[in-house]
Amino acid sequence: MAIHFTASELQQRRDRFCSDLEKLGLKGVLLFRQESMYYLTGYESFGYCFFQCMVLGVDGRLALLTRAPDLRQAQHTSIVDDIRIWVDDVSASPALQLKDLLHDLGWHGSQLGIELDAVGLTAHNWNEVRRTLGGLFELSDVSDVTSRMRMVKSPAELSYVERAAVLADDALDAAIAVTAAGADEGDILAAMQSAVFSGGGDYPGNEFIIGSGEDALLCRYHSGRRVLDAIDQLTLEFAGVYRRYHACLMRTLVIGEPTRLQLHMHRACADAMEACLEQIRPGCAMGEVFDAHARVMDNSGMLEHRLNACGYSLGATFTPTWMDYPMFYKGNPEPIVPGMVLFLHMILMNSLEGTAMTLGQTIRIDEDGPVRLSRHDTRLITC
Repeated sequence: MAIHFTASELQQRRDRFCSDLEKLGLKGVLLFRQESMYYLTGYESFGYCFFQCMVLGVDGRLALLTRAPDLRQAQHTSIVDDIRIWVDDVSASPALQLKDLLHDLGWHGSQLGIELDAVGLTAHNWNEVRRTLGGLFELSDVSDVTSRMRMVKSPAELSYVERAAVLADDALDAAIAVTAAGADEGDILAAMQSAVFSGGGDYPGNEFIIGSGEDALLCRYHSGRRVLDAIDQLTLEFAGVYRRYHACLMRTLVIGEPTRLQLHMHRACADAMEACLEQIRPGCAMGEVFDAHARVMDNSGMLEHRLNACGYSLGATFTPTWMDYPMFYKGNPEPIVPGMVLFLHMILMNSLEGTAMTLGQTIRIDEDGPVRLSRHDTRLITC
């Protein structure tokens, strides 16, 4: 079976989750987040693009409602035994089958939790669930319960993160090796992805971000490739991924001799990164780390070019994003605790000069503070 955690660890997670639900006075929960399903049972799939719901009771009872293509997927990758299939048909009503499932469990009239903040629960599906279950069950949003549990990684999870960090470093090495004037972005991207896959890694939660020239100022992937000029810039934001766990890196590579502006912007990014690392300690609020980033950037004259966030948590995530809860932004009171895995990104996009500079790395939080997971330092990379 392709389950990446021991049965005892998965059971401990479910026990803790059920204890939290019981404290909220809930009989059970309707899970629509693929991350939650993976975390609690090992189940891996992209079947959440259709209607899919995992039901977990505080008494430990567990069932999955999904489509036929995911029957064997669930049997092979999870500890779930009770798998119900809704059949593709013009008159199909998975929400109605969910109601029948809940009645089978004897939960009629019960107070249940539901994950509303979930990619798998589209507005259409939520309307169907609400229409079908309304008046029969009391539903309350518990989207943050598993998110908060997943913030702190177990030793087994951290071992996967550390392997992901090695793969991220390998991808950066591969990119540097082929980046030069005349290089095609497609070849650079292929080398990076190959390094991850050859190392036993997985697809990331979102596309690798690659952009050169004026597109080096973008923070999102877009289709289309270009060839690097003799004087150019290349922004890369990417992740090593292992067992769905992510470790990210971000760099803007300079092709040719760096300008004074690029050197100044890089210095601001490097100084801001160090200020964040000095600020990060168990008990520190996420917002305080953002403030350290903003202070350095603004004092360097970069206020107009920086972003309003400087990173986020990482973990086992699925498409459409590898970003996880929580995030570094102004005023965020979420405390940093040991066992968190965090991505710090220092991003400057100077549209006036058409110049980008970025610097990002993944860290683990120990009792004594942050531990850098990359073997690469923060020096400017020139090609």
